Amino acid sequence: MNNEILWLIRLGLDARLFDREQALGVMRAVGKAGQLMDFAQKLIDDGIVTDVEKLETIAGNAMARAAAGPPPGNPLLDENQPAMEATPGKAATLKGELNAAAPKFPFKGIASLDDPALAAALRQLLIDTGRFGASDLHLSAGSRPFIRKHRALASITDHTLTEQEALRLNTVLLAEHQKNVFLERRDYDLALALGPENRYRVNLMFHKWGASGSYRMVPAGIPKLDDLGLRNLAAIRKLLSYHNGLILITGPVGAGKTTTLAAMVAELNEQRSDHIITVEDPIEVVQTPKGCNVTQREVGPHTKSFFTALKGALREDPDVIVIGELRDLETIEMAISASETGHLVIGTMHTSDAATTLNRLLDVFPPAQQTQIRASVAESLRGVVCQRLLPSTEGGLVVACEIMISITAIQALIRDGKTAGLRNVMETGVKEGMCVMENVVLELYNQKKISKETALLNVSTRNVRQKIEPSASTAAPMGASAAKK
Repeated sequence: MNNEILWLIRLGLDARLFDREQALGVMRAVGKAGQLMDFAQKLIDDGIVTDVEKLETIAGNAMARAAAGPPPGNPLLDENQPAMEATPGKAATLKGELNAAAPKFPFKGIASLDDPALAAALRQLLIDTGRFGASDLHLSAGSRPFIRKHRALASITDHTLTEQEALRLNTVLLAEHQKNVFLERRDYDLALALGPENRYRVNLMFHKWGASGSYRMVPAGIPKLDDLGLRNLAAIRKLLSYHNGLILITGPVGAGKTTTLAAMVAELNEQRSDHIITVEDPIEVVQTPKGCNVTQREVGPHTKSFFTALKGALREDPDVIVIGELRDLETIEMAISASETGHLVIGTMHTSDAATTLNRLLDVFPPAQQTQIRASVAESLRGVVCQRLLPSTEGGLVVACEIMISITAIQALIRDGKTAGLRNVMETGVKEGMCVMENVVLELYNQKKISKETALLNVSTRNVRQKIEPSASTAAPMGASAAKK
């Protein structure tokens, strides 16, 4: 099959002139020795394509691109596979494929590409970025495109995107209604699927220099709790065994909260026979019902907000409610209420440790409600899992997590507003499965899994810092959360 026909198929599929089954049928008819014009004429003769002018334009583009080689990937892949995926069955995972090449893209030639060609190239860039092991791709006006891999940023070209280039890149994969929403709101979150194994969480926005897009790679497949590197899994599984109460998964941006949350839902889905309702913004990991009936809702397409979805969920006969983010007073109040009325509620927050989590959870309420809400949280809270992803000495990332289990002593501290005493209780609660973040960081350092610099950035307590570096300053590190981002 020559490159001209491959490009015609690629561009024709992107323009929705025909589907893969029709392309395969025409390919069989013209044979391997067939030429571009034979293929195009067969499309017209069989009545597959009626827009002859558009077909002629695409054929011209195909001939021009064929001079530089075949299109990336195989456009005749099975329809259930991503159209631009080069190797069927391989997933774009956060770990990256062995010896995968750094992602490439013709940024300097964006103006010469029509929309179908630009869309095809961007699909391939996203897939290649995932295969390379990067977690994020950023395309922003006024700056060079860059990726994040193992928490470090790296440019993938020396070309600075213009305002027009950034806008085209960040809207070329959107449906018309999505593009209109983005241009109207100037901010837009969505889940982008290039196939069952290539999904991305996308945030689009405008800034001083123009449009910007952040593309987070979503792991292919549903993660397993055993594969995440979390410690004290028995304690975490005990939290999941409850049929009511509140479980919080916390950590900074990029700490793997979404992955942990998806693994917990998958565990419940396999081990129980319940109704699980998730509210996400957007839906990242698709959960196929197994033992449970899983209802996944996305803020925007399916519901107005986390609060309205949570309020509605209470009338939808749920057993487990999963909230993508507890971000405002109404949502937090509704989540606590739901956990008190016979539902297991699991939610995430952007906090760094158990004490900060509880302070954030409680401080959103006005003073008049503090006594009541502290009593409610003391009774309903089952546990808090705080996690960070730290650069590993072996390359990649390693998980550091803090676990707080709600026992009688913890409940008393919450009820009395004495969250400063949580650390002491957690350090003595090892038998219950509790652990303190700084002790975990110290343990990772002693095991030579993280460097001294990384360890010092993630501890602030004097005695722990001195165990890492006896001569270290007793002052707290410059933002102990520097490695949290």
